[in-house]
Amino acid sequence: MAPRGTTVERTLLAGPAAGSGGFRTVVPGAGEPYLLRTELVGPPPRTPASPRPLLAFAQLTDVHLVDHSSPARVEFLDRYNDPGSRFGGLANVSGSYRPNEMLSVQVADAMVRRINEIGVGPAFGMPLAFAVSTGDNADNSQYNEFRWFIDVLDGGPVLPDSGETGVYEGVMDWVRYDVHYWHPEGEPEGQLVDRPRALHGFPMIHGLLERALAQFTAEGLRMPWYSIFGNHDTLLQGNLPHVYGSEDYAAGDHKVVELPTGTSLVRLAIDLFRASPHAIEELFSGDYRCVTRDPDRRLLSRAEIVEEHFHTLGAPVGHGFTQTNRAEGTAYYGFDASAVDGSTIRCLVLDTVNPAGGANGSLDEKQFRWLEAELLAHSSRYLDEEGHLVDGPGIDRLVVLFSHHTLATMDNWLTDPDPEKHRVLGTRVRDLLLRYPNVVLWVNGHTHVNCVTPHSRHPDAAVPGGYWELNTASHIDWPQQARLVELVDNGNGTISIFGTIIDHAGSEQPSWDLSSPIELAGLSRLLGINDWQQRARPEPGSDGRRGAPGDRNVELVVPTPF
Repeated sequence: MAPRGTTVERTLLAGPAAGSGGFRTVVPGAGEPYLLRTELVGPPPRTPASPRPLLAFAQLTDVHLVDHSSPARVEFLDRYNDPGSRFGGLANVSGSYRPNEMLSVQVADAMVRRINEIGVGPAFGMPLAFAVSTGDNADNSQYNEFRWFIDVLDGGPVLPDSGETGVYEGVMDWVRYDVHYWHPEGEPEGQLVDRPRALHGFPMIHGLLERALAQFTAEGLRMPWYSIFGNHDTLLQGNLPHVYGSEDYAAGDHKVVELPTGTSLVRLAIDLFRASPHAIEELFSGDYRCVTRDPDRRLLSRAEIVEEHFHTLGAPVGHGFTQTNRAEGTAYYGFDASAVDGSTIRCLVLDTVNPAGGANGSLDEKQFRWLEAELLAHSSRYLDEEGHLVDGPGIDRLVVLFSHHTLATMDNWLTDPDPEKHRVLGTRVRDLLLRYPNVVLWVNGHTHVNCVTPHSRHPDAAVPGGYWELNTASHIDWPQQARLVELVDNGNGTISIFGTIIDHAGSEQPSWDLSSPIELAGLSRLLGINDWQQRARPEPGSDGRRGAPGDRNVELVVPTPF
């Protein structure tokens, strides 16, 4: 019997579109069994499997805790991604507004509750050894967003509010009414109905904005948890580097609501793509509304974010970040996970965010050399650059990588003249990993889509196989899911990696009595499935970002490297 809350037991799907606006409900569906994928092992082993569990852990990703009243947000760019806009995907600036964004903290708590409730790897019942959040933990690099993130995962009272306590000051109130945003209270007298209600069937929900700001007690993870950097954690809206004055603007009282008159969208798109400071100046020089100042909205540097993880009630202190990270302002590290059989699995955490800007990622040369040294230190054999199997200095350990960006999205070449800061792209990282047979898994996020990708060595390589890339959808967009991962030694020359998709504990059918965070999290899922920009996404499989069946509940097989 699959544990409650996993999609092996049952799934949550988009119901049929209703009414002229096509508003959909969330409906239950049949559970999905594990789909066996053997692309990396060739012919099946002759010896029957005798599975021996090794390790189980939970992956959260792209939590995106949003301060929806922040002056440092650029919601007004989101309309250029609406269906039919000829500027769709403006310089990769997407997701700057979502109709469910005011409920992100409640969703994070609901996912924590579900992980605690399950508590084990569903396939073999191993207790979850740890949880890891693979980046975009905050939405806009702000102190208050990071405190919400740490406090939700630690547990305790959380106040998901900023500015004037209890007063919503974002784009969905009536202070600067704009038909492009959903307004749960309806429209002011004499104004047009907003587009989400008129075109997409969104309802009116009186009191929602105020209820979203209410303090609640987060449950907190009942296991150690680790943190990873994503582009939204260290860049303005996940795209632009901090520049002089941006911190003052974030904590100030001017919230821009429109681009300056006469702005050239083509030129702005080019400047945003180049992460130009001119783009930042232009974004924040348009028409504005006044909001309440809040010093807790200040932007944090990479070093300050690392430091904040040492102010915690959870374990381990620092949540993976080390004293070296504190001293050098870096955010990559390694840690050891104890397997059930007494062996040690080496976990390597990459910082794939390019400080020069841009949504996609890459490494610098110093981190790449660190990664190579770590792999060498934990391998008794590896492939040299000519493809020959040679002895290594290390003791054999299985290696699991974690990062925010996927291999395919590590294509950010924006660089600094300093050779140490030259950017290393995903293909070079892939080629390095394929030289080490003990690398079996790379876990990441960023795309907001469930996806599983095999990376195989050349058929003539001295060692067969390769490693699996396990990419999981986000908490902010439908389907708002996480993944439980289990490593199992099959005892026949292969290792299986089980990936199990889970839904958060939010109410499946909100009762509209929105007094509890669980009800609010359920409403977020319902609003997310109706986001008008997500309805027409081209990804294969049911409901777009859920991915295809082979990207969800899977058993991924690799050759045993030792």
